[in-house]
Amino acid sequence: MAVATISDEDFDTNNDERYLELFCLIWLGDNINAKETRDTEQNLRSIITNLKKFQNVKQRQEFIERRSQNDRLILIVSGQLGKKIIPCIHQIRQVISVYVFFCMNKKSNEAWACKFAKVKSVEIELDELVSPIKTDHQIQKKVEGPLSTNIFTTNADSGTSTMEINGEFVFSQVLIDCLPRLKSTQVDTKEIINHCKNEYEGNQIELSNISEFEQDYSPKKVLRWYTRESFFYKTLNGALRTQNIHLIFLFRSFISDLHQQLQDYQAKHRLRVYRSQVISNDELKILKQFLGQLISIDSFFSTSTDYWKALSCLDLSDASGDLERILFEINADPNIVTTVTVFTVTAHFMYFILFAVSYVCALT
Repeated sequence: MAVATISDEDFDTNNDERYLELFCLIWLGDNINAKETRDTEQNLRSIITNLKKFQNVKQRQEFIERRSQNDRLILIVSGQLGKKIIPCIHQIRQVISVYVFFCMNKKSNEAWACKFAKVKSVEIELDELVSPIKTDHQIQKKVEGPLSTNIFTTNADSGTSTMEINGEFVFSQVLIDCLPRLKSTQVDTKEIINHCKNEYEGNQIELSNISEFEQDYSPKKVLRWYTRESFFYKTLNGALRTQNIHLIFLFRSFISDLHQQLQDYQAKHRLRVYRSQVISNDELKILKQFLGQLISIDSFFSTSTDYWKALSCLDLSDASGDLERILFEINADPNIVTTVTVFTVTAHFMYFILFAVSYVCALT
């Protein structure tokens, strides 16, 4: 089966918006459509489905500039082009890592690349980049994803309602309270499946996962599917991150299943857990500004019970420019859990159910 590709020859801005995944691979260089690169492209798509290919530097720049501040871009570039463009894009927040290939003189390219922290690897052959991209991406998923939060505040500049409270905070609480009560249909499930098939067109690994999900899913397997490296958590998290109300509504039965299974495995004792995160200085200032206030986590929030494991993720992340490495320490107490705040321990990870509400505590 032919692999779907997007190059600068058929560049379509509307097509860019159909992806819900946070991460996007941008491949810039000559001969990117050559037959010998197809196997490497398929391997890259198995890691990050959303892959854009450009031979035109201007169109690549326009694409990056259009991205949301919440998007995370991984750039693959040839050594000759990389030396010219990396100094120009290195400080862009959305660009989190760069990989350089086709370097006939590897040492020479490493000499200039070492000055830029976002350059993660310099290789002679393109296929040699697949392994480091896959390894780095495991860390990026844990620390680079933006936190979807709302803080309970009466600040008039933060979307207040007529009662002078943060309307977004109230909406998030009402939404999660209502969703599990709304019955879903087979039509909804079919629409979700079809959406995922379109989302992951050309990614044979994920299409296989979708077929397995279609045949095998049951409410008792929802946590297994959510913690599995597959389309399921990516699509659900993408819908939550982008506040795609239509998709969130279609996912309501799976959200309800997650809520129920988390309740079934609710932790019995107080836990101290940790979350690694890279955030901007502005985000950090906001958290410090609202110490002691209520904050809602508007997504499934995963953490580690292992302090050193969480800390090690930060050691491998980049915090150049206006970014800060943050380690959240959370005391999760089952005695004060509400109906919308459920957590459990599964394979050394704790999962807060949607819209968990907690306090912004001391930040140092």
